[in-house]
Amino acid sequence: MNQNKWMGVLENLLLPLADKLNNNRYLTALRDGFMVALPLIIFGSIFVVIANFPFLDRVLSEEAYAAYQNALGPASAATLSIMGLFVIIGIGYKLTEHYGLEGIYGGVVSLAAFLIMTPQVLENVTGVIPTSVLGAEGLFLGIFTSFIASELYRYFVKKNWVIKMPAGVPDAVSRSFSALIPIALTLSVFLIVRILFSYTPFETAQNFIYTVIQQPLTVLGSGLPATIVAVLLIQFFWFFGLHGQIIVNSVFDPIWFALNDQNLKAFQAGEELPNIITKQFIDTFLVGMGGSGMTLAVIILIFLIGRSRQIKELGKLGAPPGLFNVNEPIIFGLPIIMNPLVLIPWLLAPVVVTIITYTAMSIGLVPKPAGVIVPWTTPIGLSGFLATGNAWQGAVMQIFNLFVVMAIWWPFLKILDKQYYEREKGDSSSSQAAKKAAVRD
Repeated sequence: MNQNKWMGVLENLLLPLADKLNNNRYLTALRDGFMVALPLIIFGSIFVVIANFPFLDRVLSEEAYAAYQNALGPASAATLSIMGLFVIIGIGYKLTEHYGLEGIYGGVVSLAAFLIMTPQVLENVTGVIPTSVLGAEGLFLGIFTSFIASELYRYFVKKNWVIKMPAGVPDAVSRSFSALIPIALTLSVFLIVRILFSYTPFETAQNFIYTVIQQPLTVLGSGLPATIVAVLLIQFFWFFGLHGQIIVNSVFDPIWFALNDQNLKAFQAGEELPNIITKQFIDTFLVGMGGSGMTLAVIILIFLIGRSRQIKELGKLGAPPGLFNVNEPIIFGLPIIMNPLVLIPWLLAPVVVTIITYTAMSIGLVPKPAGVIVPWTTPIGLSGFLATGNAWQGAVMQIFNLFVVMAIWWPFLKILDKQYYEREKGDSSSSQAAKKAAVRD
């Protein structure tokens, strides 16, 4: 099969799938819902890092260290620990807005529906909601609840089952009364479902979702094979000009965040971290090395071996954003998109790094991700240090991986650079010949 046919096969297989995923309203709402919660999650994560800064427990007395952690604790407890609530509101808001309705009502009805479905008993005390189910642990139920609640709300509004206020009533009051019946009917449906679940062996929808859906998916998503598949899909979609990170993360983020939350709880409790694959594993040791495909290594290679003017200028342009993991200049300028010369390193390097990092963490050479959400724009080295609970091994792992990626890319970038260089020489020779001919004439 020649090169053009192979490219055609890939296009026919991947582009329709990617297009459907990218335009799916539920995946879009899910992605945007996480974006709504992201600033709050990062804020809480920063204070987890500050509260657990290395060696402070040795510098301060036991009482002073406990007081220090208690003082900073509300920052993460009010954001990171209940991140599910923010995601639920975001999903309901965005999905309802997609239908041309007021997003705020979709957000609040989704939140209320989720709270109705959530167990409200803690250690035999009724009326108390465990904060654990409001975080990543409750995300799966929250996602399904948001989708269904938003759709029910939209259905009742489209049926025109609303209270219409007379002219002259303030607009805010009119909108509030218009939403009353759709919200009441939607929440009544969820109350009935909660009552029905109480007569099943699961007792609650939370237990049902966890047993039937969340637990099996989490086990699958925490494994190396599923992670390699996810990484390959990200790279494939990017190769065809589609934002692979957004497409794949919209499916895997609920799993990776749940795994992240398990590690964070263990880290805060001083226990052994249970998971290697988490949200921060992906964001820090793959994306956090120059962006998708770890193209910071490509930028460094450009400065080391680049001869063509095009490659050199691209390196100057891509270096500043690349340090902060923004790699669109490289992806579109090299280019990586639809360029068969770089397909092999583009696919191979992230997979090799995933396997190396997973192995290093599984045998204890490098600490597992601590569950701390590090902003994706954090430069290499610092991000690895923070993501592994302030461990220097995390930074060293990133630097080692950077050299691995450089080794994989070197021969392919050399070929591409040579191609550009020879083309530029040919263009220069043609230009000089044309000038000489013009002078003779």
